[in-house]
Amino acid sequence: MNKYEDIINLSRPISNHPKMPIESRAKEFMPFAALTGYNESILEEGRLVDTKKVLSRDKIEEINYTLNKIDKDNSYLITYFKHDKYKNGGEYLDIIGKIKKIDFIYKKIILENKEIIYIEDIYNIVQKL
Repeated sequence: MNKYEDIINLSRPISNHPKMPIESRAKEFMPFAALTGYNESILEEGRLVDTKKVLSRDKIEEINYTLNKIDKDNSYLITYFKHDKYKNGGEYLDIIGKIKKIDFIYKKIILENKEIIYIEDIYNIVQKL
């Protein structure tokens, strides 16, 4: 006797539920992300950040000297460290602009485009010709 001989010729059971329209059936097989945000988390973890370099005493004095001799009519190329919002570390950025104000109390400079750069984050500052 075959394994399924007793049920092989039975008629298909009839359901009491109405049939689902074909348009709705596609929703049943939509992709499912069990771990929402997982891919973003993996990408964030793999993103590299720099560590802030420790400046020598001579470099700090050079930056302070340049800041004390700022000419507000000239543009400057400033290389500074921008801290990352989510990880320890950050990145070094270059910006060119005119310096509107130097606030030695709060230790920051304000550019004409309202960008704020903290003096302790400045890596280099050079007057653009």
